[in-house]
Amino acid sequence: MSTIPSPTPATGPVPPPARESDAVTLAETAERAAHELLAPPAPLPAPPAPHLAPPAPHRLADVVPAPAQVQPVPADDWVLPAEAVIVTSADPAALAVATQLAELLRPATGYPLPVTHATAHPAPTADSPARPVPTGGAAGPEPAGGIALVLDEAADLGPEGYRLDVARDGVRLTAVTATGLFHGVQTLRQLLPPAIESPTPVAERWALPGGTITDTPRFPYRGAMLDVARHFFTVEDILRVVDHLARYKLNHLHLHLTDDQGWRIAVDSWPRLTSVGGATEVGGGPGGHYTKADYRRIVSYAAARHITVVPEIDLPGHTNSALVAYPELAPDKIAPPPYTGTEVGFSYVDPADERTYDFITDVLGEVAALTPGPWLHIGGDEAFKVKGEVYTGFVERVQRIVAGVGKTVVGWHQLAPAGHVDGRVLQWWGTNADDPTTADAVRRGARLIVSPGNHAYLDMKYAPDTPIGHDWAGLIDVRKAYDWDPGAHVSDVPTTAVLGVEAPLWTESVTSLADIELLLLPRLPAIAELGWSPRATHDWADFRHRLAGQGPRWERAGITFHRAPEVPWPNTPTIPTQRDTTHTETADL
Repeated sequence: MSTIPSPTPATGPVPPPARESDAVTLAETAERAAHELLAPPAPLPAPPAPHLAPPAPHRLADVVPAPAQVQPVPADDWVLPAEAVIVTSADPAALAVATQLAELLRPATGYPLPVTHATAHPAPTADSPARPVPTGGAAGPEPAGGIALVLDEAADLGPEGYRLDVARDGVRLTAVTATGLFHGVQTLRQLLPPAIESPTPVAERWALPGGTITDTPRFPYRGAMLDVARHFFTVEDILRVVDHLARYKLNHLHLHLTDDQGWRIAVDSWPRLTSVGGATEVGGGPGGHYTKADYRRIVSYAAARHITVVPEIDLPGHTNSALVAYPELAPDKIAPPPYTGTEVGFSYVDPADERTYDFITDVLGEVAALTPGPWLHIGGDEAFKVKGEVYTGFVERVQRIVAGVGKTVVGWHQLAPAGHVDGRVLQWWGTNADDPTTADAVRRGARLIVSPGNHAYLDMKYAPDTPIGHDWAGLIDVRKAYDWDPGAHVSDVPTTAVLGVEAPLWTESVTSLADIELLLLPRLPAIAELGWSPRATHDWADFRHRLAGQGPRWERAGITFHRAPEVPWPNTPTIPTQRDTTHTETADL
């Protein structure tokens, strides 16, 4: 799971003090280097700079992730008029997505874009002829020169799919669910000029290329993980990460909430977990934690963007912060000192003490009650001092606790030898795809989330000179992040057993939102395409050009990213860091 494999210390729960100073130096050096690289230049003006090359003509297929089916009709290009209305099915969920679309388009266009719902259809005219009824059957509201969002339960699009029809008389977006409409909005957003990301009005011809996109995802689970335990990040930072996931149709955010360096989620029945265990981080910083209100805000914000939060409480290892707070959980019942280094594998809760299981039941019960999604991640990796039957017995008991609080257990693939429970999901993070133990667990009923360390770990450096990150799993440039197949990666595991793909970001050397964005982008869209797009669309040469078109959008939005040399970025000015503005919960989708 984690990050830097290291030998288990010979004795005692804490590695030698010399490594502590090394970790502090690593964090400080990385922070200085990242600051120098990412120091923000002056903000870009809203209109395109006059010295830039004109943008290439936009195509209907210039979308990331690649759509399943694209049928261009160049003669049907549509231009958003200033008086356009967004009309939607008379359903609160559809109305919510339409409102998000309007809030997305208003800042750059300056148009009012009122949102309404309609149950009747206007009579066809010479300028606006009747459209064919979609395959699903129900016609729904018509765009009438603007944009229509239509919920059609009979459409053959699945729970997340959508169909986008662009014609001269308007735009029609059809889906079975609001989730599908939301994904379609992200496609519509990418088909508009990059200036649509501007926070202020821009003089621009807001044109969409004509034709039809019909799109459904390959895998139901498409996610990213953020480690908030090694370094703590604010709620606002996490909301910004949610926006990045939503932009590329990712639908799960896995939060690594606990580790040796800090405990980040409030638990009422064990309050010292945060007051004591949450007061540290790598390098000796102040740490921090999320109150239950903070966590609910994250979950609600993500849900509004059709993203499910997956909380992780790592057990039985990676628990030094819990042992500092409650030494009764330690095997020797002695509190270890707080840990601010980056070693792994030395800490564990006592698997032989019933008090440990009281603790786990309380913690998982409270976290489950805060989490509407079906998943509860229990970690399970790098517990080097809990071996054999003791380890599998512990895991099997914790799996039953998870089932008892009404959730489906997820854990790192080290859980594989333990007995199976219904629905169990293993998150595979290996670098050698030949893994008979995991394959055996799949034969016993487990499903996989695939996160290979040498392809999907976003804390790996792009190149030797990347100022932050690791290289224990190798260097991961954009092509390496893109050129693999989640459905066929782990030996002897059929595609049907693969639930999806996830890109983890561990944060031993990551100290700011700009650091997060530098490592996420542009590799996150590569992982998103592997999770969403049909395998038949996989084409590095095509992807790198579509990805290059995202650069101007990130620049307009004030998003930090790595200008990967293998991507043909447009000739644009130096990228800014994030805008110095207060994050609102409606502006960024």
